[in-house]
Amino acid sequence: MRDIVYPVVIAAARTWFRLGDITINMTGQEHIPTEGPALLAVNHLSFVDYVLAGYPGAERGRLTRFMAKKEVFDHPVGGPVMRSFHHIAIDRSSGQGGMDEARRYLDAGEVVGIFPEGTISQSFELQPLKTGAVRIAADAGVPLIPIVLWGTQRILTKGKPRDFSRHKTIGVEVGEPMHPTPEDNPNVVTKELQSRMEAMLDRLITGHPAEEQPPGSWWLPASHGGSAPTPEEAAAMYAEERRKRAERKAQKRS
Repeated sequence: MRDIVYPVVIAAARTWFRLGDITINMTGQEHIPTEGPALLAVNHLSFVDYVLAGYPGAERGRLTRFMAKKEVFDHPVGGPVMRSFHHIAIDRSSGQGGMDEARRYLDAGEVVGIFPEGTISQSFELQPLKTGAVRIAADAGVPLIPIVLWGTQRILTKGKPRDFSRHKTIGVEVGEPMHPTPEDNPNVVTKELQSRMEAMLDRLITGHPAEEQPPGSWWLPASHGGSAPTPEEAAAMYAEERRKRAERKAQKRS
C-alpha cells in the first residue's frame, strides 16, 4: 500500500507538538506490534483523535488505518485526505461493508483503528461500546489493543470553540492486547474491553496536571468535578442529534 501524504502529516504533527509545546504523556506503546496485523480500539473525545491515536503506532513504525463514518469521505476536502491515508469508510446505516474492508486490511497485515463508541463523547466519559471491534478482531484472529486518550477535547471537539493555543498536555495509554476468538461471546468480551478502557481513562484523568483541569472546567467530566454533561445528559443530546439527522435525510428524499 503506497503512502505519500500520511508520512508528511505525521511529520507535521510532530512539528506541531514541538512548536506548540504539546506534552504527550504516552505509556504502553510497546504493545503495538512492529509487524503484523492488529486492531486498535480507541475512545473518542475530539476531531483530532485520529492524529493522537495514530501516534503510538507511528512511534513503532506503523501507520494506522482508521475506520470513520462515510460522511467524512463525502466531504470535498476531508474525503480525498481520508482516502489518501487509506482509511476505511463506515456507512452508519449498514456497517457490514466497512467491517469487511477492515478485515481485508487486517488480512493484509495492516494496523486498523476503530472508535467503538461510534461517536464523540460529549460527557468525556466512555460511552457504551458497540461489539464491532471485538467481532472484527475475533473474526480476523488479530490482537485487540485498547488505546485511551485524554486532553484532545480541549483542542477541537463537538460544540466547543477550537483551541490550538500552546502549552497543553495530552495523555495516551496503550493497554495490553486482548485476544478474542470466534467462540467467545462478543457481548462479554466487549464488557471486559469497556471495563479496561474505563480504568485507563480514570488513570489518565487523575494523573493529568491539576493546573490544566481546575474544578468546573468544561472539558472535565462531571464525575471528576467538571461541568461537562453527565453521560445521561450527553446520551439525550446524541439522541436529539440523531433525530434531527434523520429528519434532514427524510426531507432530502421527499
